[in-house]
Amino acid sequence: MSIFWLRLVIFSGLWVLIIVQDSGNAALSICFAALSLALFFFLSIHKEMFFICIGLSLIIFVHGILLTNVSVYTVLLLFFVTVVSLYRLRRKNLITYVLVNLLLSLSTAVLYADDVLELMIFSELFYFMVFALNRLEMERKQLLEQYEQLLGEYRKLKRMNLAAENNARLEERTKIARDIHDSVGHRLTGLIMKLEMLSIQRQQPQYQELKKMAQESLDETRQAVQTLQQDEQEGLATVVHLIRKLEAESHILVQFTMKQGVLSVKLSNKGNIVLYRAIQEALTNTMRHAQSREVQIVLGKSASGGVSFEVINQLFHAVPFEYGFGLSNMKERMDGIQGSLQVYQTEEKFVVQGTIPGEGG
Repeated sequence: MSIFWLRLVIFSGLWVLIIVQDSGNAALSICFAALSLALFFFLSIHKEMFFICIGLSLIIFVHGILLTNVSVYTVLLLFFVTVVSLYRLRRKNLITYVLVNLLLSLSTAVLYADDVLELMIFSELFYFMVFALNRLEMERKQLLEQYEQLLGEYRKLKRMNLAAENNARLEERTKIARDIHDSVGHRLTGLIMKLEMLSIQRQQPQYQELKKMAQESLDETRQAVQTLQQDEQEGLATVVHLIRKLEAESHILVQFTMKQGVLSVKLSNKGNIVLYRAIQEALTNTMRHAQSREVQIVLGKSASGGVSFEVINQLFHAVPFEYGFGLSNMKERMDGIQGSLQVYQTEEKFVVQGTIPGEGG
């Protein structure tokens, strides 16, 4: 908008100079100036631009022929409107318009100028520069279009490459999950069957306990396989799904809070799995040992740019606790990804806190 007003000031200033210093009839010149200013405002509409420019040049030329005796300001006005049209007209229309203005400028110089030859040479050089600038502008626009096309192709290839990497990663994880299912899962199933047979044959409770442990290991293996088969970008989504599932199955009340900024944190595949397993183990402890059926889970963004989690259980009678297999395994997982884990209790609550670093952190 500032460029428009600058052009308007220059255009109006030239008209003022013509009216003050060169006009033979100031009132009639003001009418010509008002008409030309009206057409000048229409240049911002971008419709019928060629005919508006032609009309503007003819008004300037007719005024110069009829009401002035010096051609310099008239030629300057023609030069100025030519420059204004340089970036507005298409090349074919611009060539025609420049030729028209060149003819009008030369005619004005021949009819009224004292230094006809000098003004003609200057006019020719000026309009040659206009053609050169227009050519540079067209080349700039072509380069800009090529750049936009290349940028679009680059973004397309980048998306394709990212999709290929994700597919390759997903195939690898699926292969790992299949191997775990085929080897560990089948062996645990065979172990459970053998323990069932021994339990029937010998009627000893130890076999039932071993069978229960093997069944829990098989269930955890299946859950791990399901987690591996999910897309890594769904890390927080799988945590939410886990919370909803355990809340529905175990009839516990979960107060789940996600603080601002946590959704923008990108975790690695391993980080997502550790987060999933940590929340799962904390909720499992709640179902087994908590004195209350209420649990509070808070996910947030840590100071280092990772994901922090906090699982809080209410206590009515605080008793000493020890790191069992589940908490010890959770701590090992957290140490494996350079995360942190804190487990403590007060007289009123049992708290599991942890921090998982973001990808690249």
